[in-house]
Amino acid sequence: MLGAMMLGAMLVAVMMSGVAVFAADTISYHLANTYKFGAAPGGREYFDYMTFDPDSRRLYLSHGTEVLVVNADTGKKEGKISGLKQSHGVAVVPEAGRGFISDGAQGKAIIFDLKTLKVVGEANAAPDADCIIYDPASKHVFTFNGDSKNATAIDPSTGNVVGTIDLGGGPEFAVADGQGNIYNNLEDKSEVVAIDSQGLKVKAHYPIAPAGAPAPIAMDREHRRLFVAGREPAMLVVMNADDGKVIQSFPISNGADADVFDSKTGLVFVSTREGWVHIFHEDSPDHYSEAGKVKTELGAKTMAYDPKTKRIFVDTAEFGKAPEPTKEHPHPRGATVPGTFHVLVYEP
Repeated sequence: MLGAMMLGAMLVAVMMSGVAVFAADTISYHLANTYKFGAAPGGREYFDYMTFDPDSRRLYLSHGTEVLVVNADTGKKEGKISGLKQSHGVAVVPEAGRGFISDGAQGKAIIFDLKTLKVVGEANAAPDADCIIYDPASKHVFTFNGDSKNATAIDPSTGNVVGTIDLGGGPEFAVADGQGNIYNNLEDKSEVVAIDSQGLKVKAHYPIAPAGAPAPIAMDREHRRLFVAGREPAMLVVMNADDGKVIQSFPISNGADADVFDSKTGLVFVSTREGWVHIFHEDSPDHYSEAGKVKTELGAKTMAYDPKTKRIFVDTAEFGKAPEPTKEHPHPRGATVPGTFHVLVYEP
């Protein structure tokens, strides 16, 4: 009798495993559209963060010294914010009717009107202002300043700086849990730093081993799980947001620069410079599985996601021939070709 019960349990386990594998194999995406744009001002095809605003159905695209504002459904350009020195990210604050752009070269947050797209002010941040987010718990906009190794908190209603936080390392992407905590990747320390967004102080540092040199981060807010993508080594790490415990890790391709979590499907998406979007599934808060890969294009490392349509947006450009490797630069990259910036739209 015991043997029969054990055999039955084994068969159930195999069947469940088979269902999981089958489900993972069926998660696939195809290229549905390509949105093409003209050359960036100044001739340098630099691009960084993508921000999707579900309320306005807009994509905000970092594009050199400007931010392009694009209809996410049609690819039509609705406007742009110009006159920047080097745009990085965009944070949208609908209740204030304002958007905020991190300009790393100026060390400022540029403030614009969400309706007119006109610049209405600026706030001092710090050199290499990079990632920028809005935290609904503190009702502050935060810039994370890479070279300055700190964060700047801004009151979006006035544009005034309300505080600066020393992070103890060079910050990259950040995510807010909506309960007064912000988590940011410290690339040079291979850590996640936990921040009290209302007290404006660091609460904890969490090592991300076996991954290293992290850039993007996303969060399952309900289950308190962080998804941290490292570059050296290139791995996705699942972490408990409350104690920093690493729960699981997966190898990914090189150059991760964005990840998102869809709470409705339990899917995690990670985009990399090598031209892949890796997909993982949250089977439970403590167990995750690989659920597929999408081949994109070289350089398509930044990403946005539309939870309504389940579409993935990545942007990139064409690249010239890479120079010969040297000891100082063993993996050189070809320069971007002016006028080739484009957004790739993938659908399930």
